[in-house]
Amino acid sequence: MGSADDVDLSVPSVARVYDYFLGGAHNFPVDREMARQVIAAQPDVMRIVAQNRLFLQRAVRFLGQQGIRQFLDIGSGIPTVGATHEVARAAGPGSRVVYVDLDPVALAHSATVLDGQSDAIIIDRDLRRPGELLADPELHRLLDLDQPIAILVLSLAHFLSDTDQPATIFSTLRDACAPGSYLAVSAASRDDNETVAAEVEGVYARTAEPMYFRTRDEFASLYFPGYDLVEPGLVRVPLWRPASPADTGTDPEHFPGYAGVGRLAGAVR
Repeated sequence: MGSADDVDLSVPSVARVYDYFLGGAHNFPVDREMARQVIAAQPDVMRIVAQNRLFLQRAVRFLGQQGIRQFLDIGSGIPTVGATHEVARAAGPGSRVVYVDLDPVALAHSATVLDGQSDAIIIDRDLRRPGELLADPELHRLLDLDQPIAILVLSLAHFLSDTDQPATIFSTLRDACAPGSYLAVSAASRDDNETVAAEVEGVYARTAEPMYFRTRDEFASLYFPGYDLVEPGLVRVPLWRPASPADTGTDPEHFPGYAGVGRLAGAVR
């Protein structure tokens, strides 16, 4: 597993930039400079990130209500208050969580936060290599893939290029799951905001982790084949089961990203 000593302080990290947007302290000057560039291109980014965090919490609570007690959170980043394992435990005692990330700071800090816990761990794996991720022995120590699980891929899929073959990645994850499993995804979209999307893509293009905004139709075709979308379907992030009208914020119909949760109704192996 990586450690904070492995950090290259000359290169911004997606996980640490995201931490900055959430108001966290686990970021460096190079990350904050990139964050300022993103804010210049998309001044509403702090609200966007906050809404994605609320979606995570709503989705995990919903999944707990459906009886899910196993969670695979891919691209989990740096844990903050209201992280998946905290929400899952509150929704369903006995829940187990495997976090997945690559960033050394995210890995090291997660390991510290989760130290001594028997029901939540972090593993160093890459979504772009789903076979290796799914074969990780630490994952299998905590999760039973022969029983329903929930896979969370939040604010991460937009870092997959077409060359990464996202449809193949998501079908590999799907085919490893038992019927009754769920997939939750949120990702940025270029619908209604082509100019801003291009500007943000331009900022990330200067890093080691480019960003790729997609349309709603691409979102559905890449991530959810084989799943039955639960109500309200594939919608703008704030509109996925808000707890109250206040949760949606302003102009949710034009929020620059979609969210959805799908259920695997039958075997697709």
